[in-house]
Amino acid sequence: MATETVSPACTGSSLLQPISEIINLPLDQVNFVVCQLFALLTAFGFRLYLHPSKTSPFVRHVVATLLGFYFALFCFGWYALHFLVQSGLTYGIMILTGVEHMHKYCLVVALGYLSFCQITRVYVFDYGMYSADFTGPMMVITQKITSLTFEIHDGMCRKEEQLTPNQKILAIKRMPSLLEYFSYNCNFMGILAGPTCSYNDYIAFIEGTPCRRHRDQQTNGKANGRHKQADPSPNIEVVRKLATCFFSLMVFLSVCKVFPVERNIDDDFIATTPFYAQVVYLYLSMLTTRPKYYFVWTLADAINNAAGFGFNGYTSDGSPRWDLISNLRITDIEFATSFKMFLDNWNIQTAHWLKRVCYERCPYNPTAATFILSAMWHGAYPGYYLTFLTGIVVTLAARAMRHNVRPHFLGSPSHKLVYDVITWAGTQIAICYTVVPFVLLSVGPSMKFYRSWYFSVHIGCVLLAVALPVKPRHLRLKEQQKGLHLAPILSHLDSTSTDSNCNQKTKAT
Repeated sequence: MATETVSPACTGSSLLQPISEIINLPLDQVNFVVCQLFALLTAFGFRLYLHPSKTSPFVRHVVATLLGFYFALFCFGWYALHFLVQSGLTYGIMILTGVEHMHKYCLVVALGYLSFCQITRVYVFDYGMYSADFTGPMMVITQKITSLTFEIHDGMCRKEEQLTPNQKILAIKRMPSLLEYFSYNCNFMGILAGPTCSYNDYIAFIEGTPCRRHRDQQTNGKANGRHKQADPSPNIEVVRKLATCFFSLMVFLSVCKVFPVERNIDDDFIATTPFYAQVVYLYLSMLTTRPKYYFVWTLADAINNAAGFGFNGYTSDGSPRWDLISNLRITDIEFATSFKMFLDNWNIQTAHWLKRVCYERCPYNPTAATFILSAMWHGAYPGYYLTFLTGIVVTLAARAMRHNVRPHFLGSPSHKLVYDVITWAGTQIAICYTVVPFVLLSVGPSMKFYRSWYFSVHIGCVLLAVALPVKPRHLRLKEQQKGLHLAPILSHLDSTSTDSNCNQKTKAT
């Protein structure tokens, strides 16, 4: 029975089938975890024996790429060829179309190919298969391809004065070679679970040029100057992140089945449970779904750190930071007091990608465009679109609350504490309400949940967004720029006025 349940969902190696049957987990998930653990061990050897001081970037690129392809084949079998096809198609576009328009074409092709694979997997092969599937790595590769092409466009087509400070750091001045391109997209450290990183950061890691990847190097000259000759050992940080992984996995395996999300739409539960208890259960059921993401993303971060990738300079007290490509901050997520704070600390590298590719470049309705792009990137399940469409109105309401209400609570620490407690509770419930369709996946169950809540959060957010308007983003940016231009003039007038008053007083005396 176990074999019949597991085997259709896995296209990779069946070598670990006995282990899958013993621990009663799908084979594809077992393959994924074992490959990640093997990648962790390999990462230590990569850092020690293929360090940039001991070998050439060419060798490091080749080894990282071949190992990545091997792990992909072990987990996904021939479906891993999609990684090569997607990367090869977009590289051809980059070479043939030139830097002026290639970022647009590559965005359409990479996202279109990803969507095609997601649609066929969901509606042709196995609707509802929510486990380690081949489109997961393709999502990360899509981010890397599109980020790379936009950064090449910034570095080789746009003038420097047209770029934001962050775009100047990430801009790429030359076309990557085919080996560099595949190494960036498919290296063994990030092929299975990411995280996404910038091309410049990855090349700096491969070539051993830390001055390019320590972005905060100038912000703390004393600490960084003291340690700038060599990166510190990541061993302590890797152990800390592995402990977080173990704890997250134990919590998920022990608690997740106690609070199933599906109970939120159970008829008996809705009919017999008071509304306040439904709210509490919603929070607990969604809370227990997060540790699996904590496990996967923290383990992926630890693998990169073990290879020596992810060092981000030093703190003010001289402690090393290994958060350059970290994907989450658990404490900030669980204690977030605003929708924005939650999103800024959840799937961080994806948030950076959406901001750089869409939000900063979209001239109209960047918030809506960003959520729609995020929904398309996540996949073909209708629940994803319900989640991100709901996220638009929740974001607008949260922004309106923060701009209009928060200033009234900053007068004293006690008022600020009251505001933080209320907004923490509101944020957590809003997040849970928003992402229920993301877990349920289908339209019917998702709408049943929203009807049981009488669409209360939707209605409340729309009313808040209308009653508490916020100036459009482009107007706020103009005001900020105007303030920056007027600051020297006002300062000069103020000093002139002061000098005039002093002269008058001197004459009077």
